[in-house]
Amino acid sequence: MKQLTLRTSSQLAAILLLSMPLAGCLTSDDGGGSTTFTDDRGVANQPFPDRYREQIVAFMRTYLNNPVGVREAGIAEPVQRTVGGRLRYVVCLRYSAKDTDGNYRLARERGVMFVDGRLDRILDNAAEPCAGASYAAFPDLEKMSR
Repeated sequence: MKQLTLRTSSQLAAILLLSMPLAGCLTSDDGGGSTTFTDDRGVANQPFPDRYREQIVAFMRTYLNNPVGVREAGIAEPVQRTVGGRLRYVVCLRYSAKDTDGNYRLARERGVMFVDGRLDRILDNAAEPCAGASYAAFPDLEKMSR
């Protein structure tokens, strides 16, 4: 029993000692902020998201429970907005998708944020970044299949 306890505590000590150097990798040299894997510190202009429409359609195919039969799809051109204290390109979407029971939901407005020209995430609360957005028809979203 004593040998098992000694082995277990040796293993725990080894795990703790090995994880300390890795913890040091997660801190930044500038003294604050979160870890980032890009050179962007939030104030530089981001590259324009080329092929943003294709990226959005590919993402929405997996994001929606049922991507077939989306209605009232609209898209706004990418604009730079400050989101979370960082300058990002945001593309605003408006669409009505089928719910799990097959009925259509009311039209939703979402913001799609791009970092370094690539789709990063969907902003569920897009009221501020999409204020005053001018939407055009987005038939590619309405033509999605599984």
